[in-house]
Amino acid sequence: MKTFCGRANPTTGALDWVEESEEYDYHQEIARSCYADMLHDKDRNEKYYQGIRAAVSRVKARGERVVVLDIGTGTGLLSMMAVTAGADFCYAIEVFKPMAQAATCITERNGFADKIKVINKHSTEVTVGPDGDMQEQANILVTELFDTELIGEGALPSYEHAHMHLVKAGCEAVPHRATVYAQLVESDMLWKWSQIQTIEVDGNKLLPPSAVVECAGAPSVCDIQLSQVPPESFTSLGPICTMFSVDFSKPVSSAAQSYTAQFKAQTSGRAQVVLSWWDIEMDPDGNIVCTMAPSWTYSEPRTYPWRDHWMQSVYFLPAEKNVSEGEELSLIVSHDDYSLWYSLTNSEQNDVKVAQFRPCCTCQAHLVWTRPRFGELNDEQRTESYVNALRSILKPDSVCLSVSDGSLLPIFAHLLGSRKVFSLENSGMAKQVIEQVLHTNSLKHGVQLLGIRPEQLSLADLEGNQISVLMGEPYFSTSLLPWHSLFFWYCRTAVAQLLQPNAAILPRAATLYIVAVEFRDLWRIRVPCGTCEGFDVSPMDEMIQRSLDFRESWEAEPHPLWEYPCRALTKPRPVMTFDFTQCVPEQPINSEGTVPFTGRGCCHAVVLWMEYQLTEDITVSMGLTKPVSEEGACEWNPHRKQGVFFFRSVRETSGNGREDLSYNLTFEPHTGDIKMDFSVTEP
Repeated sequence: MKTFCGRANPTTGALDWVEESEEYDYHQEIARSCYADMLHDKDRNEKYYQGIRAAVSRVKARGERVVVLDIGTGTGLLSMMAVTAGADFCYAIEVFKPMAQAATCITERNGFADKIKVINKHSTEVTVGPDGDMQEQANILVTELFDTELIGEGALPSYEHAHMHLVKAGCEAVPHRATVYAQLVESDMLWKWSQIQTIEVDGNKLLPPSAVVECAGAPSVCDIQLSQVPPESFTSLGPICTMFSVDFSKPVSSAAQSYTAQFKAQTSGRAQVVLSWWDIEMDPDGNIVCTMAPSWTYSEPRTYPWRDHWMQSVYFLPAEKNVSEGEELSLIVSHDDYSLWYSLTNSEQNDVKVAQFRPCCTCQAHLVWTRPRFGELNDEQRTESYVNALRSILKPDSVCLSVSDGSLLPIFAHLLGSRKVFSLENSGMAKQVIEQVLHTNSLKHGVQLLGIRPEQLSLADLEGNQISVLMGEPYFSTSLLPWHSLFFWYCRTAVAQLLQPNAAILPRAATLYIVAVEFRDLWRIRVPCGTCEGFDVSPMDEMIQRSLDFRESWEAEPHPLWEYPCRALTKPRPVMTFDFTQCVPEQPINSEGTVPFTGRGCCHAVVLWMEYQLTEDITVSMGLTKPVSEEGACEWNPHRKQGVFFFRSVRETSGNGREDLSYNLTFEPHTGDIKMDFSVTEP
């Protein structure tokens, strides 16, 4: 059955009505999932297998029949491990129907149909008894319900229910225990993701609103590959603290709780950020440990087991606090049933109760600007580029219109002496945030914020003035892929009749670049697994492939590549330019050609990004921020996501000119899509 669905087009800004299958949403979820990453996580898989073998042996040693409950079974991998280790029977619970079907197929293919029962329910809906889903309670509880924050997928309520209804008292659990660790640090780099800094423009200091400075910030965790945050970018103010542990073999409570770690400050500084991760012990003695600790905690960083389904967490304190070396501090972690948060007090002022209320944003800025967006607004070099570009085109009689979401560009234009500045802010919340900035800096009448869409704009809204400068970063909150920011081009087209004949457009143009790369690790999320710990999981590969093939075109996907090291195998190549001084054309734009491979390696993907030509001599890149090194090392813009087109199969390249990257791209003006096809060919 197919239905018409209204989907906001991030590039054109239109509401597109498309005919979609009822299976569309779950195909998208499967296609963009990290199931392959988990199956490629050898460290995780081996530790689970060791823990399961040990647990089965302990139950057998007691003379009991081994019954396993596997909550969140996924592919059924852990259940198959349990049966192979000697379990008599396994109940494998999976709430996601396509995944439950895959688990059934996989367990049957591996010959476990008579030993594993897949139950397509949420664990809290499972019944036990002669007529129930489970004939008896289990004496081994196996789960993989964890996310980067440990409890964000509802692990605590699921464990709580399982101990009350699904498993026997004194059951074995794999993992047996989880422990959360944290470290208090000062980091200008990370703090810029949470608080807007003072910005200097042409001798004027643009101050952040007090409501933003005093706000506790966004309540959600910031999960990143902490191994890619260099140790020199932060100062440790305290030791790595053990915050709390959860014993999964005993009844678990999902009630809100707080825990405190006390220590002396190792050095003086500004307490701003808490870095956090966890480990799981697969056995009661803690001999089998799977840790999420970042690579820089390892004596041999190269032995760090990369994974993307579990990363590390960054928490921003509600307010930065000056601490002195030797000062007694109390770091407090609190949690509800799904999330963690941190606070800091002096030890003598310690009152755990103060941390029991989850912080939330009261200024709206943290709801309008994402953390990478905060970092982008605080990027001094980027600000300088935009200010210099504006300075070169603005005149005392300039009438400016800004088109970007939650942008400071119109304020810059006013400070640089423009006669009139208007800004389109279609989001009421973004409009209020910019109003706060204007009010704080006594610029309330310097910029007129218009809460309307470009196609609704009239000469009356502009007080009878035609636009002499149309500007944008461009940044739009709905943009995921690099070319979604071409919405600026559609806005420029919509207001064309309101532009002066010689109006300046900033940026003048955008250029789409490509480069073929070899990923150090990210390839794992897309490469088929085949077998995992000796089990055939190819039905999972097939299911993912069917979901990837569900759409007519093979699509690129967004990734923040500063977190995922890669090596360029070709030179970066500009493949398509979009001229913003002209309206969006009626006809498609096509680009095809070849790029020779200059590096030897495994070609996993093609990376795509935009570079914006602000003026003739000022360009800002949303992708590579430096030229590729001779070895192929890439440095990526940390504030924007790049597009990644993964090849279906890995192709080795010699780098001696024997292979080319062939590309064929077509920009469809009516849909705003870029259809793309890449291949590795031999001349």
